[in-house]
Amino acid sequence: MTTAEPATRSSPYQHYVYAYPHKTAYRRLPDRPPLKALWAAEPKDALSLYLHIPFCEVRCGFCNLFTRIGAPDGLTGAYLDALERQATTVRDALASDDVRFATAAFGGGTPTFLTAAELDRLCDIAEHRMGADLRAVPLSVEASPATATADRLAVLAGRGTTRLSLGVQSFVDSEARAAVRPQRRADVEAALARIRDTALPVLNIDLIYGIDGQTERTWRHSLDAALAWRPEELYLYPLYVRPLTGLGRRGPGPGPDAVGDPAWDEQRLRLYRAGRDHLLAHGYTQQSMRMFRRTDAPPQGTDDYACQTDGMIGLGCGARSYTAGLHYSFDYAVDMHQIRGIIDDYVATDASGFAHAEVGHVMRAEEARRRHLLQSLLQAEGLRLDDYRARFGGAPADDFGPELERFADRGWLTDADPAALRLTPEGLAHSDAIGPELFSPAVRAAMAAYERK
Repeated sequence: MTTAEPATRSSPYQHYVYAYPHKTAYRRLPDRPPLKALWAAEPKDALSLYLHIPFCEVRCGFCNLFTRIGAPDGLTGAYLDALERQATTVRDALASDDVRFATAAFGGGTPTFLTAAELDRLCDIAEHRMGADLRAVPLSVEASPATATADRLAVLAGRGTTRLSLGVQSFVDSEARAAVRPQRRADVEAALARIRDTALPVLNIDLIYGIDGQTERTWRHSLDAALAWRPEELYLYPLYVRPLTGLGRRGPGPGPDAVGDPAWDEQRLRLYRAGRDHLLAHGYTQQSMRMFRRTDAPPQGTDDYACQTDGMIGLGCGARSYTAGLHYSFDYAVDMHQIRGIIDDYVATDASGFAHAEVGHVMRAEEARRRHLLQSLLQAEGLRLDDYRARFGGAPADDFGPELERFADRGWLTDADPAALRLTPEGLAHSDAIGPELFSPAVRAAMAAYERK
């Protein structure tokens, strides 16, 4: 089964929708449109900037992100050289003195895989080549416990980082091993202490439920261990087993894209509800199925589910960029050998090679409406009907009546606010079923035809 095919039963865990369309719907662009033409008519006064670092010290068993394990001598420096060439070319393509960035993020991979000096250079690229004022906008950076060292954290704090997201996944060592994430709780706690000593405004901790052997007791143990650090944000992720990942190759157990395993579905739903209720009882508000924010936490720009608007510039070979008419990126892979080849090709690209979009998906009007509905609806605050009407000239029910009726019949939509389309608590719990149900037939077909690599 591919990620685009519907399950044979109504599983609540079909696809994690963090962006639409998924990269597996992207294809080679035969016309290779020049970036100058793509961005000529785009608003440039509130852009988002994302820099992708495709390196990790270890690749977790569940990970299907674009990253490789380690880096031979000189590769990170060569990668930053290429990133700087790309940034220079992209900034020239924007061809405007009025470019302004409203948010910035470093992701991966693990950006803190870079040394402190390399992180400093990464910030220089964002500031001096792209023109982003990192101290004036929300800047989010992803990190791992092993790489959250004092010198790296000092660089990030000094350059204006407002949010650090730490991938912990479990505070139980045996569960971390089961997820193929070799780490010790003592090292995780030491990293958290260093982060708190650095006094970054927002700490996010990622946790995963549905790990083999995990129980409600051990899940509560991880939640309480995270809560002891008073993180401003917590993300609770259901475990997925995807093709070409470490867990996907292991077997037996839930297989690749194990959609429709009733026992595993029930375990994950049970743990999700327990985690949600525990965080709500401890002073957190739910922002989406995955995201919980401490009630007194400082605000941080746009949440990751709320990227309905266009104007995203992604730098690095795992990054994607969004204009109103085209989403584009570089080639995508999960297999480690394929990823290494793509990174090598990126490093070898000269400045002129970054002047065109090579891989992407054309965003027609109907897809733009789907994207806005999907990514708004998957937030706890839902979709404001007047916002949709102002943007698209109609009501969501006019465009997506049958889908919305099905969601309402299942008890996933609430009519408590006539001015908004909002999910019920049970609807939020089924976000990973609602999202894929809103995929267009064309996107489903493209995802189903994608050749995994």
